[in-house]
Amino acid sequence: MFIEFMQEQVILFIALAIVVAMLIYSYVGERLAGFKTVNSTEATRIYNDDAYVLDVRTAGEFREGYIGNAVNVSVTELAAKMNTLPKDKTAPVLVYCLSGARSARAAGMLVKNGYTQVFNLAGGLNAWKSAGLPVGRERSKKTAPNSQVG
Repeated sequence: MFIEFMQEQVILFIALAIVVAMLIYSYVGERLAGFKTVNSTEATRIYNDDAYVLDVRTAGEFREGYIGNAVNVSVTELAAKMNTLPKDKTAPVLVYCLSGARSARAAGMLVKNGYTQVFNLAGGLNAWKSAGLPVGRERSKKTAPNSQVG
C-alpha cells in the first residue's frame, strides 16, 4: 500500500528528499566547509583576540567603511593574492563582505589553502553596523588634518 502511494506521488517524495537533504546540509555543511560562521558578537570577540581581519569587498565598497584594521582583498582577487595573507595558517582569520555571501566563498578558499581558524561574519558589514559596532572610513586627502591647502 505504501509502495503504491509512493509510486503515485513520485514528485512529492522527490521534493521531500530535497528538503531533507537541505536540512541535513544546513547542520553538517559548515563542518564540511571547514570554517565557522559567527554573529557580530562572536566576531567582536575574535577581532579583540587579534584576528587577521579580511574584507573581501571591492575597493570602492571598502572606502565607504570597514571594520577596524581590516585588509581589503576583493574575493575575485583572493586566489591571486593568497601569498599576501598571514604566513601563520593557524592564526584566526575573520572574513567579511557586505552581506556574508562573498565572504563565505572566500572563507572556503582560505580553508582550501590550509588556514585552520577561519570565521565568516554572518550578515557581513550590514550585521556589524546593525549591532551598533564602529566602522572606520578612509579620510580624503583633501580633508585630512595634515593636508596643506595652497
